[in-house]
Amino acid sequence: MRAISSFNWEENTMKWHSIRMAACATAALLTISTTGAWAQEGKEFFNGKTVNYIVATGPGGGYDTNGRLVAQFMQKYLPGSTFVVQNMPGAGHLIGANYIYASEPDGLTFGTFNTGLIYGQLGGDPGIKFDLADMSWIGKVSSDPRVIVVSKDSGIESYEQLKALKEPIRFASAGVGSASTIETTMLVNALHLPIQIVSGYNGSDDQLALRRGEVQGIIASRSSFQQFVDEGNGRFIAQIGGSQTDVPQLSSLVDDQDAQKVIALVASQSNISRLTAGPAGIPEDRLKALRDAYAAATTDPEFLEKAKSLSLPVDPKVGEEVAETVKTALDQKPEVVEFLKETLLSRN
Repeated sequence: MRAISSFNWEENTMKWHSIRMAACATAALLTISTTGAWAQEGKEFFNGKTVNYIVATGPGGGYDTNGRLVAQFMQKYLPGSTFVVQNMPGAGHLIGANYIYASEPDGLTFGTFNTGLIYGQLGGDPGIKFDLADMSWIGKVSSDPRVIVVSKDSGIESYEQLKALKEPIRFASAGVGSASTIETTMLVNALHLPIQIVSGYNGSDDQLALRRGEVQGIIASRSSFQQFVDEGNGRFIAQIGGSQTDVPQLSSLVDDQDAQKVIALVASQSNISRLTAGPAGIPEDRLKALRDAYAAATTDPEFLEKAKSLSLPVDPKVGEEVAETVKTALDQKPEVVEFLKETLLSRN
């Protein structure tokens, strides 16, 4: 009986040992397999998927052109994906940005909006349902200085001439809450310019309005109006930010220290133009794949050639570098934030 009992015990022990070894081997194989799959999932996830690229303005204009170019080339570097561009205009890019932030953070919805939302967040705009510091930052295409543009028919040839006007002239801007409207309002107030702001011009409507004589000027990104000026429809009389020397820097034309602070704030925004971001919480592997695709897209020779043909400046940055730039822009001194809040209130 003892011999039989001993034999069964040894046999069972051996069986359990074999089962345990097999289980460990299977677990090891599964770990290797899962790790390999995880390493590949970021890019492979987009194969066969539809990606929604939101442009928070109407068709036409700089944001739409940049957004469509970025989407086209990101699709190229995410094989098997299909990018669909959706224009979502309204409230100075606020509607589109709120939509992006509220989207499922699966990496399939992201897009572009203007830097006016940085002003809105600083000023406590109640319509903002996002925190820019928390968004999943993919990249930015360019740095784009602001310019004061006047139409050919305005008869104005210099900033000094604009400043000396006895009667106000009309300047176009985009929707309330946009960078265009906020920057124009801040500068008009700080510099005491004889300008009446007419908002609501989106896409390329502002250039049409300048040609028709509805408005006589605008404060906008240089790239959006370079062709307009090159074709003889208007002129640049001052620039904010950028390294070009053919137009005088507005800061060199102004002595008031408070006005200089506003000019410096506007200049800081010109360094983070044409942003692309998604909602907070996109998985790290997918976000990395998007950033890699963005980096490849914005340095692709064909992308650069097309951007050049469209007069779009290209100075790309990707990922955390953009995130840190946005966070820095949100870190402003109390007196600047207070002036910004007063500006926003004056538009409501």
